[in-house]
Amino acid sequence: MKQDVVVPQIGESVTSGILAGWLKQDGDTVAKGDELFELETDKATMSVPSPAAGVLRISVSEDTEVSVGQSVATVDTDAAETGASAEKVTPAAKAAAEAPAAAEQKPAEENPTAAEDKSAKPASSADTLSPAVRRVVSEHKLDPSSITGTGPGGRITKEDALAAAETPPASRPAAPATPAQTPSSGGETGPRQRRVKMSNLRKRIAENLVRSKQGSAHLTTFNEIDMSGVMALRAQHKDRFAEKHGVKLGFMSFFVKAACNALADYPEANAFIDGTDILYNDYYNIGVALSSDKGLIVPVIRDADTKGFAAIEAEILSFIGKAKEKRLSPDELTGGTFTISNGGVFGSMLSTPIPSPPQTAVLGMHAIQKRAVVVNDQIVIRPMMYLALTYDHRIIDGREAVGLLNRIKEQIEDPTQMLLDL
Repeated sequence: MKQDVVVPQIGESVTSGILAGWLKQDGDTVAKGDELFELETDKATMSVPSPAAGVLRISVSEDTEVSVGQSVATVDTDAAETGASAEKVTPAAKAAAEAPAAAEQKPAEENPTAAEDKSAKPASSADTLSPAVRRVVSEHKLDPSSITGTGPGGRITKEDALAAAETPPASRPAAPATPAQTPSSGGETGPRQRRVKMSNLRKRIAENLVRSKQGSAHLTTFNEIDMSGVMALRAQHKDRFAEKHGVKLGFMSFFVKAACNALADYPEANAFIDGTDILYNDYYNIGVALSSDKGLIVPVIRDADTKGFAAIEAEILSFIGKAKEKRLSPDELTGGTFTISNGGVFGSMLSTPIPSPPQTAVLGMHAIQKRAVVVNDQIVIRPMMYLALTYDHRIIDGREAVGLLNRIKEQIEDPTQMLLDL
C-alpha cells in the first residue's frame, strides 16, 4: 500500500510553509522515522520524518509553498517488502552469481582492464542531480564531476555537496572556466559574486526588524554590572547543582529571574501597544535569543517567574538541542513578552538590540571582562559586564527604563535578593 507523506500541524498559528529541501531522493528506500524533507515557516525550520518504511515517491518539488495536511509524497510499503523478498536467493543462484564475481577478482596484472574499471569513479552530470544537490552546487559554484558520490550507484547526495562546499578553495578541484561576467542592474552577478535566495525565516526576520524600527520610537539606556557575586555563587554550587539537576548552572537563569522581578516592578516593559490601548501582561514569557544556521531565533520560556533555576537552565538546553536538530515548533517561538539577547557569547562588548514586535523592550547582555573599578574608594579589578536596554519610548519613559535596568543590576550584584524574593 501507499502511505501519504503530509505536511504536519506545526503550530496553532501556522497554516503553511515552504518545502525547503528534500533530504531523500525520489525512489530512495527509507525507514520509518527517516528525515525526508525540511519544512521552513516564518518561525522555524524543521525536519519531517517518514511515516513508514518503503520506497519514496516525491510529488512536490523544492521551494514550493505547501499547506498543513497537504500530501507532498508517498511511501510505497509494498515496494519495500518486494525488495526485501528479492534479496532472498537460492544457494544455486548465489553460486551462479559468485562465479563471474570471482573472475573479476583476478590480480591486476592478469586483468588490467578490470583494475582500471575498479578505480573509476561513477560520473555525475547535472542531469542526474536531485533538486537539493543542484541548489548546493549552484550556490557554491561546484563542479559535480569533482564530487565523490556516496549515494546508491555513486550518486551525489546533499551531504556530499555540502562537504565539498566546505572544502577550502585551494584544495578543491577547479571548476570549468566560464567567461567573465560584468555586474549589471538587471540582477546578474559578477565573477566574484554569489546569489543565494533569502530563506523564508530570514525574510521574516528582516520584515520584523524593519517594521519594529519604522513603527516604534526606540531608545537605548546602558549600565554596567559587577558579576563577581553571581560568579562566586555559581563557582560554589555548580558541581552540586549539576549533580542534583543534571544541567549546568549558567548565567542566563540569573538574568531571567532578575528580569521577571524587575518587570513586576516596571510593568510597562512587559506591556504591548494595541492600537490606542496599552495591553499589560500579568505573566512573564521570557524570550531567549539563540543563533542558528538559519538566523536568529527566540524560543520562549513561558511563565518564567514560576520556574526555578534548574527548570530554566533545562529548558534553555532543550531549546539549543532542538534548534540544532531543527525540531523547534512555532509555538515555542511565539508569545514572548520580553526578550534577553546575549551578544557576549560572540565577544560583543556593547550593542543596541531591537525589540521584536509587539514587545516593547529587550535586554542585551555582553561579554564579561575584568576592568579596574572603584569600590569603597579603592581601585579594584572586577569582572564587569555592560547591559543595554532598548525600549519603545512611546510607552516607557526614561525613569522606568533606568529603574528597570538598575533593578536587574541590584539583583545580579547581590543574587541573594533573588533567592530570598527581595
